[in-house]
Amino acid sequence: MRVAAVSDIHGNLHALEAVLAALAADPVDAIWCLGDIVGYGPKPNECCDLVRARASISLCGNHDLAVRGTLDLAEFSGDAAVAASWTREVMRDDALAWLGELEPQGAADGVALFHASARDPVWEYVLSDESAAATLLLTDEQIVLVGHSHVALQVALRGSDLEGGPAPNGTVLGLGEARRLLNPGSVGQPRDGDPDAAYLVIDLDARTATFRRVPYDVERTQAEMREAGLPELLAARLAVGQ
Repeated sequence: MRVAAVSDIHGNLHALEAVLAALAADPVDAIWCLGDIVGYGPKPNECCDLVRARASISLCGNHDLAVRGTLDLAEFSGDAAVAASWTREVMRDDALAWLGELEPQGAADGVALFHASARDPVWEYVLSDESAAATLLLTDEQIVLVGHSHVALQVALRGSDLEGGPAPNGTVLGLGEARRLLNPGSVGQPRDGDPDAAYLVIDLDARTATFRRVPYDVERTQAEMREAGLPELLAARLAVGQ
């Protein structure tokens, strides 16, 4: 079974479409979404429609929870709060209802899934050895998938030894004796220095994981964000992946 893991789409329709086109050329058996389908970007309804149609598993992230009203917007600040407020105003009722059905954690085929971490599925960024170790020690599955940080990442736990780091495009891992924590990176707003849309393909039979990136029309998304009146910094950062 081959699975594509995607995360942090953030209303960026053209990035999501580019990932789905790449998967159409190299098909997988399932798509798992780790949350933050909306927020920041200009096409939240369209992204919800595509994820709802294509993903067999969808989690919700902190931005999804804020837009659907589960989290108070006071928990967000600056541009994130502005974008979340705008997104609330433009969401269709059926898309909001679907977001309301989602949870920030799950499991499938022996893989643990979290939007953020096992310790805090909504808010914690797994960007340190300590946070990665905590999530691995709080779970039993050999493979643990997380999102939220917008950074493609791979961490291996062998006994008591922890190793790993960033996972650039083309990184291929064997899923053998080590337990693995993997973050596919962000589809719609990468923050690891690579502006291309990120995703992860896991072959559960061959026991491999491959990190992939695909370019998309960044300028088109930026134009749509500016037309919607979304914060300029959110549009500008798409070009540099930061």
